[in-house]
Amino acid sequence: MSENLTLDSLTAALRVLRVLSVDFGHLPAPDVHVSTIDPEQLELAFHGDLSGFEMWREALGIAPDAVTYREQNDGRTRVLRASADYAGAVVRLTGYAAITAPALVGGA
Repeated sequence: MSENLTLDSLTAALRVLRVLSVDFGHLPAPDVHVSTIDPEQLELAFHGDLSGFEMWREALGIAPDAVTYREQNDGRTRVLRASADYAGAVVRLTGYAAITAPALVGGA
């Protein structure tokens, strides 16, 4: 379990964060999460707009068909997920965006 881990245990995730900041410093800033639960994974999350997710997906070379889609919050939020190995760690992207109700055609 994570109780015996030290900060050194997070080296892979923290290293990839440093590399990404140099390689892709021009891209939108995500929410960043590093955890002792999965110390070799770096999570990057994008809220409200999926354009940041898409820019990072493309920069990391993740194919569009490798992205998973689901909905949460009773169908009000779309969630995109993808991951890639990069610089010795797993980078996991997650994008959240509201699903707007479709416009009614012809009145209802």
